[in-house]
Amino acid sequence: MSTRSRSAPHGSSEYRFPVEWENHEATWIGWPHNTTDWPGKFAPIPWVYGEIVRHLARGETVRVLVNAASHQQRAARVLEDVGADLARVQFFQVPTDRGWTRDFGPIFLRQRVASRRHSEGGLVIAGFRFNGWAKYRNHKLDAQVARQLARRLRLSFVPVKVGRREIVLEGGAIDVNGRGTVLTTEECLLDPDVQTRNPGLARNELEQVFARYLGAPNTLWLGRGIAGDDTHGHVDDLCRFVGPRTLVLCREPDSSDANYRPLEENWERLQDFRLEDGSKPEAVPLPMPSPLYFQGRRLPASYANFYMSNAAVLMPTFNDPNDRMALGVLAELIADRPVIGIHAVDLVWGLGTLHCLTQQQPGREG
Repeated sequence: MSTRSRSAPHGSSEYRFPVEWENHEATWIGWPHNTTDWPGKFAPIPWVYGEIVRHLARGETVRVLVNAASHQQRAARVLEDVGADLARVQFFQVPTDRGWTRDFGPIFLRQRVASRRHSEGGLVIAGFRFNGWAKYRNHKLDAQVARQLARRLRLSFVPVKVGRREIVLEGGAIDVNGRGTVLTTEECLLDPDVQTRNPGLARNELEQVFARYLGAPNTLWLGRGIAGDDTHGHVDDLCRFVGPRTLVLCREPDSSDANYRPLEENWERLQDFRLEDGSKPEAVPLPMPSPLYFQGRRLPASYANFYMSNAAVLMPTFNDPNDRMALGVLAELIADRPVIGIHAVDLVWGLGTLHCLTQQQPGREG
């Protein structure tokens, strides 16, 4: 079974996908409005968002997507009440179906070489197609967000294609180290029967997409994602880079838990992984919280869904004894900014948490 693709026969990439820990100009977030995402629990959700924005705004601009002026007014009241720095908040009236900005929002790429339209290091927006995780019909507004924001920001929108075929990819399906390696899962991108994003597209064709558009010719393929994951295997609930050579991978010690076998299999795969230069990555286990259920449904509670902002690393917490251990693991690995816990027991009822809600816009180089 292939776990990596170290060579780059596809030629050097014109683009690079900047890593999350690089300086941001802004973080994008879509203000919540779809009550069906949190049935029976929507009331606290805007306040959780307010707390997220309050922390983000300490180090960067926060660009908030809202559906209309009335939606913006409600968001502004919450942000004012929680003490967020409104001078660092910008609202964009761009209608959305839902709020999972990581998956449908703009994926910013940096140009490696100068072109007629952009200087070297200039930003473009990757034109990946969004199809509602190959599951939900209410995604038509979300599917237009990246293109609309490219126009608003006066950035080129670069369609991502294999031949004439537009490629479907959500931001939560990938993670990069900024040096030429990308992490993803077979469950999410290669399953031919369940939530199939790109029917008939081969593994090597996806690897070519990563090489050409993300500047990542080295693909590390994990197997399955965590239990309760509505996306069918997003890597940002499972395994994340915290540095060019270091990653964290969730582990579950309870052999009776549904996550035990998939996570152990992924740990076994990781032992054979090699980075873009042929070296072995440092792998650090990240604990899992105890299983979390609501109305009989297993929720995708995971500490791996953290977000690295300029001012802090924001990590979801679940009123669990392992919260403190997970915070300590990340604090030891990421020493240049504090690691802050955000209460996410209500938030995860929407089947996602902090990383799912946010998307970074890289800052200026140099």
